[in-house]
Amino acid sequence: MRDWIERLKDWASIIKRDALALYFATRDPRVPWYAKAVAVLIAAYPLSPIDLIPDFIPVIGCLDELILLPLAIAGVVRLIHPAVMAEHRATAAQMAQRPTSKLGAALIAAVWMLAIVLVIWWLLRGR
Repeated sequence: MRDWIERLKDWASIIKRDALALYFATRDPRVPWYAKAVAVLIAAYPLSPIDLIPDFIPVIGCLDELILLPLAIAGVVRLIHPAVMAEHRATAAQMAQRPTSKLGAALIAAVWMLAIVLVIWWLLRGR
């Protein structure tokens, strides 16, 4: 069971890396326009209000994102020259290796919380 979970985690990290690599590929002049167009459509699908299987249906609603998006990402990767894709995968892997700052995240969260408190204060002050 543990081996299966590890393989699933590896697969998810590969999909995540390839999604970031596709982002970089859409800005590369060596990538054909049709590959860029398909990549943009794939990226827009999770953000779209139109869904093949509505998300409010329990379990089944998420299957299109869990199955179709990785398949679509794998498909558009095939439209890009392997050497170009390898270059963008390396860049994406480097981006994933960068350290993250918990302090920076806490500061951003604090700024948002302060903004929310100020807006609520401003709205209540006007009454």
